[in-house]
Amino acid sequence: MMLILEAYFKNYPARRKVAEFLFENGLSVRNGKIYLKNVEIPISELARAIGVNRKIIYHTIEYIEKTYPLKLIFERLNPLPSLIDVAPLMGWEVLEIDVEKEDYQGAFAEVMRILAESNVPVMEVFGRNLREETSKIFIVIDGTLPVETFARIKDIHGFQRLILHTPEKEKEKLVCNYCEVKYCPKRVLLEAISQRL
Repeated sequence: MMLILEAYFKNYPARRKVAEFLFENGLSVRNGKIYLKNVEIPISELARAIGVNRKIIYHTIEYIEKTYPLKLIFERLNPLPSLIDVAPLMGWEVLEIDVEKEDYQGAFAEVMRILAESNVPVMEVFGRNLREETSKIFIVIDGTLPVETFARIKDIHGFQRLILHTPEKEKEKLVCNYCEVKYCPKRVLLEAISQRL
């Protein structure tokens, strides 16, 4: 998609900035307006969020609607709801796995096979393999990832890094040198308070 934006917006860097923001956030362009699903987004708020003036937004909308290939794409955009950000608050873990671009498909299939063999309950899977970005696999699981599963994932061809988003403070003991742990600050705070009582 970024190659399409680059081709159509190469002479309009400010408009490209707007178009990239719309695409990344799943905001559609229809009938001269910008929508989040069916909710109209105020142009002034959007301009402030992107860091451009309102005229740039209006020019981008006009350009998208008069350029048929862009219009086809942007009128169909929708945000993708995800559990990734709320999972640690719910007591779930999120595996964020970076893999080599050329090994993405095989690595994705291998990760899912390993999780199935380990009887890890998968709640949501999200993958991204765009040319300009690091290839990532996000997997929300209900429960705790077994330690031996870490080692198996690390050995997958094309593996680069694993970040574990978890509500558990003690998870650091289970993570290898290739991994990173992110803690839920709300959960850590609540546990610290409960230990003082």
